Amino acid sequence: MIRLENISMTYPAGVTALQDVSLSIEKGEFVFVTGSSGSGKSTLIKLLLCEVKPTKGNIYIQGKNLGNIKRRKLPLYRRKLGVVFQDFRLLKDRNVYENVAFAQRVIGKSKQYIHHQVPQILEVMGLGDKLKAFPNQLSGGEQQRVALARAVVNHPIVLLADEPTGNLDPKNSMEIMELLEEINKTGTTVIVVTHNLEIVKAMKKRVITLEKGKIIKDERME
Repeated sequence: MIRLENISMTYPAGVTALQDVSLSIEKGEFVFVTGSSGSGKSTLIKLLLCEVKPTKGNIYIQGKNLGNIKRRKLPLYRRKLGVVFQDFRLLKDRNVYENVAFAQRVIGKSKQYIHHQVPQILEVMGLGDKLKAFPNQLSGGEQQRVALARAVVNHPIVLLADEPTGNLDPKNSMEIMELLEEINKTGTTVIVVTHNLEIVKAMKKRVITLEKGKIIKDERME
């Protein structure tokens, strides 16, 4: 599903973020990527999103070498991915329904299709009664649920979550993790970047630990 072969990444300023990293993630896996600040976690996400290209090595998703994707084809590739960030990144001037519908309009879904799909996914996220609410009327946990709904409404093959609980309290953090687990059960491959070791221990999933740009541990928590 996802394969990194001898990936190194050095930024123009000379900072080396990843050094000779190789790993494989199977279709339908749920994987945590952990490590201290500066360990290379965020760079890994950027590489998978094709926001940056590796200095060395190859990345394959579904057998396709990301290095061969032409710039004009990047939006098409990114449609296969769902992404959730720590800071939610919701459109402040649009309500919950419009925030999620936006992701479907971008790929050309019909108004009728959107009208059916958006309330359905928001119901799954426990936000069936919040369709007309605006982001500033929601709690942090609710905002992250909207972001999650937007990320998965187009049924991505991979969901990338970059510190998705960074701004949430423990209760909301676990609720978001439980939603991610439910999404994973539908067949979506889930990759969660986090420094929250309590959540990692509680979830009992595969954990890849980075340190100074290298994988120092790859294990399944029990």
